[in-house]
This record gives sequence, structure tokens and C-alpha cells, in this order.
Amino acid sequence: MGESVEPRECIACMLIRDGMLLAEKRKLTKTVVPGAVALPGGHLEAGEQPEEAVQRELEEELGIAPVEVRYVCTLLHRSQEFRKLHYFVVTQWEGNIRNREAASLMWLPFTALQELDLDVDRLAVAEYLRVYGEP
Repeated sequence: MGESVEPRECIACMLIRDGMLLAEKRKLTKTVVPGAVALPGGHLEAGEQPEEAVQRELEEELGIAPVEVRYVCTLLHRSQEFRKLHYFVVTQWEGNIRNREAASLMWLPFTALQELDLDVDRLAVAEYLRVYGEP
């Protein structure tokens, strides 16, 4: 058996507006899944809870303050690093979305989820739709 490695704790956010989902194209300089179209998010800092990371990451990456945040699911994903992704849906926020980190941002209709490059993101969105219904 291989060596047991604890997954890196991360969050990912499904920002939903007018029945559309915000996705980002990751910069090619990123260590983990460079160039992928993915949901925005990031790593938890030491001692940080997932809900706190949602607030911090959305401020850092998009310049917004989430108002309505709901937990969706937690999934394991192995790419360049082994990650434990906590998914949250955000349907209300304060501020205007500004791209501070990604190569680009795009709004995807829920009929175009195949545009998301990561199986784990598509699975989390399907779980959101299963639990909470249509956007």
C-alpha cells in the first residue's frame, strides 16, 4: 500500500445569478489544474473553518462579500495534489464581481456544465441541483 496522505482542505463556490453559474479559467501559471475551467475557490489557511475561507477567498479573488451561503457537499479530488473540497452555493453577495486572480471569468448556463473541466465540480453542481432543486 502507498503512503497515507491527508488531503489538502479547500473550498469551492457556486455563485449563481439569473440561473447562471460563475466559472473561472485558471491561469496557466497555477500549480493545480492550470488552464482548467473550474469553480472559484482556494485553500483553507491554518485554523480556518470552511465558511471563513468562503468569505476570505471571495473577497480576495472576486472582490465581493457573500451574504447568502449554503453548504452543498464535500468531495475528495486527486490532481496535482490530493484535495478535500468543501462546496458552497452563494446566491447573494455585496459588491460587483471583479476578476482579481483568474485568466478570465464566465457565466455558464446550467445546460452547459460540460464546460467545467473538473469531474468533481460537475458532480458537486449535480449534487446542488439534486438537493436544492433548479437554480
